[in-house]
Amino acid sequence: MSRVKTSSMDGDLHKVFGNPVPELHEAAVGPDASPALTRALELRSFLALTEEQVARVRDRVHADMDPDRDMGELSADKLRFDAQWLEAALEARDGYRAALGELLRTMPAPDHQPRPVRTAQLRAAATLPPSPAAPAPQRAGAARAHRP
Repeated sequence: MSRVKTSSMDGDLHKVFGNPVPELHEAAVGPDASPALTRALELRSFLALTEEQVARVRDRVHADMDPDRDMGELSADKLRFDAQWLEAALEARDGYRAALGELLRTMPAPDHQPRPVRTAQLRAAATLPPSPAAPAPQRAGAARAHRP
């Protein structure tokens, strides 16, 4: 995973976490690193790599379509393959952007420290007095008889 390559969401990370990405990477290896920061930087690394793949395919297609290039070098099969590769890379990029965006939208504010949740356990305050065994009603559990 590349830490030096930029991604299209670096500004969002800076805005949410309050520091530029290089500083966030330093904070992520510290003992107080939040799981949200670690996850966000992991997704950001995947995004940066995927965006680099998109750029490589785009640049390759541009070079193949250069007007000064020999028309005999054009290959429909190569262009079809590049189109499939570009489609896959764009789909991956969109998925990483969506996942990172969702994480940044749903995580708690950076200054909000999660508090442990206390649950009250209900306890019986009194016990019921023993009751004499009541006889079951005559038709308890019996199927109803159909009347004509």
